[in-house]
Amino acid sequence: MAERNPTQQRRTPTGPNNPTAPAFSTFLQRIQAHSPHSAQLPLFITALILLLLTGLTVTVTSLGFIFFMPLIIISSPVWFPIGAVVLIVFAGFASVCGFGVLSVVGFCWMYRYFKGMHPPGWDRVDYARSRIYDTASHVKDYAMEYGGYLQSKVKDAAPGA
Repeated sequence: MAERNPTQQRRTPTGPNNPTAPAFSTFLQRIQAHSPHSAQLPLFITALILLLLTGLTVTVTSLGFIFFMPLIIISSPVWFPIGAVVLIVFAGFASVCGFGVLSVVGFCWMYRYFKGMHPPGWDRVDYARSRIYDTASHVKDYAMEYGGYLQSKVKDAAPGA
């Protein structure tokens, strides 16, 4: 059939296993096999930019320390008290903000709980409330049961009272 149809020609495979293939085409195939895909190119460019910025930051920081270290050492008696005051003010501000956020979250939870919206953990609060109520009622019953016993002992100890 191949002899009757001249458009169909037999192709020889080109690859590393074919000794008749040109060396240049196998070299190109190897390069294409190891080349990054189009989806990896933005990641590669981003990594290069971040690496360049990291190196630039480290270099500028190191040079800044080298050039300004004498000034920092000379003025350190002034910087220590200023730094301590700034640290205390910042810690106080962070504490106030944290307690404010905590109180807002707590009030929101209590609002949802008392409105019956079932906030997270409401079942544990109901269980603890029922346990406290049961314990209090048992203590009350115990006190009423043994309270008369103790009062009669007090009368025996002080007959004139």
